[in-house]
Amino acid sequence: MIRKLMPLLSLLAAVAAVSACRGAGAEPPSQPDHAPRRGTDVRLARDSEIFRALVPPHSTLAAVLRTHQLLAHETAALVRTISEKFDLRRVRAGQPYRIERLLDGRLREFEYEIDHVRRLIVRRSNDHTPADTGDDTGTDNAAFEAELAEIPSRVEQVIVHGGISRETPSLVQALEATGERIELGLALADVLSGEMDFNTDLQPGDTFRLVVERSVREDGVFAGYGSVLAAEYVNAGRLLQAVRFTPPNGAPGYYDAAGRSVKRFFLKSPLKFEPRITSSFARARRHPVLNYTRAHNGVDYGAPPGAPVASVASGVVTFAGWTNGGGRTVKLRHSGGYESEYLHLSAITVKSGAHVGQGALVGRVGATGLATGPHLHYGLRRNGSYVNPVREHQNMPPGEPVSGVHLALFHGERERLFTALTDAAVRTMNND
Repeated sequence: MIRKLMPLLSLLAAVAAVSACRGAGAEPPSQPDHAPRRGTDVRLARDSEIFRALVPPHSTLAAVLRTHQLLAHETAALVRTISEKFDLRRVRAGQPYRIERLLDGRLREFEYEIDHVRRLIVRRSNDHTPADTGDDTGTDNAAFEAELAEIPSRVEQVIVHGGISRETPSLVQALEATGERIELGLALADVLSGEMDFNTDLQPGDTFRLVVERSVREDGVFAGYGSVLAAEYVNAGRLLQAVRFTPPNGAPGYYDAAGRSVKRFFLKSPLKFEPRITSSFARARRHPVLNYTRAHNGVDYGAPPGAPVASVASGVVTFAGWTNGGGRTVKLRHSGGYESEYLHLSAITVKSGAHVGQGALVGRVGATGLATGPHLHYGLRRNGSYVNPVREHQNMPPGEPVSGVHLALFHGERERLFTALTDAAVRTMNND
């Protein structure tokens, strides 16, 4: 029996011997070089911190940097570098900034958002470690490079529609109800300013639709409006339309559906919209301050302090300064024997002798001179005599129409844009 078991026992002993050798350090058979190997993640030590915040009120750039415990010599070098590219006085409260600071207190990168479309970027251009001197001044010469960069954005065409009602009695409120901003109201008022006065002509029940270019940044933040491409406004049942068209080798303009210019020699008023006429043109009126009757050679518009005042037509500034009754005053000379004047301004934004275009900013509403409150007195002369501005503006003929050789191009652009407006209106009705 034992002899029969001997071969089996010998085999078991051999297996045990091989196992023992492997356990004593024998290497397993090698694998091919191309065989996959399990890797492990390598954790890198964090070497910097990133801070994001808004510029606080009444602060300077140097003060902002000091709050992040940057080395003093780094802050000084950074401010010097930035001042070569950007006016430090233009740093504004509420604007976002980002700081990446190394753990030893050195700055790696600084970024400041100038506005919706531009930012300032400053990066470290050397990597010297400051010597240990016992203070925060260091001995190296920190070096930075600054650049002004555009914030990437895309331009899209959007359709906006709304209306005037008791809840939204002004163009600003009507546009805010659609999620848009005041700048779009200014643009729409500019387009149709020759056809209606947004100060006095708005009526409950008015509706508007427009196609406008809108810029959106990569991060989804609104970056501003471009041109209004088409607009349609129904004012007390009257349909007003305007299409932006640029003829070959020509300047862009706005035209009605038939190709007639919607621009007039004069704007409807020197204020964009929302103010009201508080005192009309009159040959005899009791003055509210002097308390005696005299001619009122213009129109008074009630408006909030600081509201922009625009030139009603292209012209030359003949006076920009102080008059006893009018306070801060601007006077312009236009073609055709016309002169316009703007009184009681809180600020003047032009200089005597300057050429200005129609719609250019000449000042801001105020209450300087003989004024009981903030308003704009607007006067108009023709051949040296005062005329009623409202009536004179209404009598102005339109500008030049689209040239006959370009009408086919104009009709194509008009159909494309107004088809988009019509399709949007149909979708809105179906959704309602």
